[in-house]
Amino acid sequence: MIVKDYIKRFENYGFGMFVHFGLYSIIGKGEWAKAVFNIPQDEYAELMKNFNPKHDWAEKLVLAAKNAGCKYITLTARHHDGFSLYDTCGLNDYDAPHSLCRRDLIKEFVDACNKESIKPFFYHTLLDWYEPHYNTDFPTYLKYLQKSIEILCRNYGEIGGFWFDGMWSKPNENWEEDALYGIIRKYQPDAMIINNTGLGARGELGHIELDSVTFERGRPQPINFEGSPKYIASEMCQVFGSVWGYAKDDLSYIAPKAIIEDLCICRKFGSNMLLNVGPMGDGMLRNIDAAYLELIGQWTQCYGEAIYLPKPCNIEVKSPNGDFVLQDGKSYYLFHYGCVMKGDANVVIKDQDSEKTLLRLPGKVLSATWLDDDSPLDLSTFKESNDDKACNEMLVIAPSDYEYGRHLTVRVAKIVIE
Repeated sequence: MIVKDYIKRFENYGFGMFVHFGLYSIIGKGEWAKAVFNIPQDEYAELMKNFNPKHDWAEKLVLAAKNAGCKYITLTARHHDGFSLYDTCGLNDYDAPHSLCRRDLIKEFVDACNKESIKPFFYHTLLDWYEPHYNTDFPTYLKYLQKSIEILCRNYGEIGGFWFDGMWSKPNENWEEDALYGIIRKYQPDAMIINNTGLGARGELGHIELDSVTFERGRPQPINFEGSPKYIASEMCQVFGSVWGYAKDDLSYIAPKAIIEDLCICRKFGSNMLLNVGPMGDGMLRNIDAAYLELIGQWTQCYGEAIYLPKPCNIEVKSPNGDFVLQDGKSYYLFHYGCVMKGDANVVIKDQDSEKTLLRLPGKVLSATWLDDDSPLDLSTFKESNDDKACNEMLVIAPSDYEYGRHLTVRVAKIVIE
């Protein structure tokens, strides 16, 4: 089985930000507004006259991602409405440089990413509501698409990868994937190539050049590599509310606790989490989006050591709460879901009680501490059989709850063995 270094690097990123931003951000009703509300193209194109993101939009976006613990950002260079945030170099005038801002927003984004050592990725639509050949002359449309990707490959330096979306709209067409992916391999040989399978086919791969499967708004599952010619990664994309683009009336946000749990579950299966935000028309984040990212950043600042390099392992864990372990060399990271906050029962709501976690490690424990405060784990051992071999000993971890006024949801401990 072929194992590519760039795919392994992608897995080490662990946590990324997804950004849906375009003309639809001005409307504030989500990224599918043009199609859902049947907005005529002439009327929709008028939004270009008002599209003028603030000059520091990219810098603030990248800093928000970095402070949240993200290692890469995937931005919608072109979404289904066909409008490009980059200079299409004469392919059409339906791009940011021909809007009110008169700027190449992808260049600003890449520059901001490089400044903060964040890897830039490009989302690019495959379906297109603007380009007429998409419905009238598909081979001609594909040439337009391929030229668009070549522009992105050649004009912005090293790219972390491409994230395609929309092939599901024409499942029976020949998308000429060899030619499309061949352009990327020619100019960006170490770029990840990802093609989203959407809600209907989570976890499916497809073409041999693809480097990762996707789990859109669904928790990842282990990948079966039996008979596979190459090693591939996996990535879950999630959104705070109901839609991906800015929607001013979307109040359906899930809890930060659920997002943190999803991030942990992703890493349990070696999958990356791609967490979406939808900037407003001026490129700034909605206040609640910024606040969510700040809260998630509190968690990654405490436990980030455990979510980037450590990998899934076969350590046996017995826990009623779904605890699991990741491994990095001689270090094992226990993700503990059973923590509650200490406090009087009349004040603190406890939806569950902490119970002991048991795990079997292949060596003697040298140290065991919680990452958030360096306090030691309460450890003991017992043997499940009369065999005196150490490998038959189970490590018993007693409950260790947060002090009153603090609850970081999933708690992580580091256990080092000899």
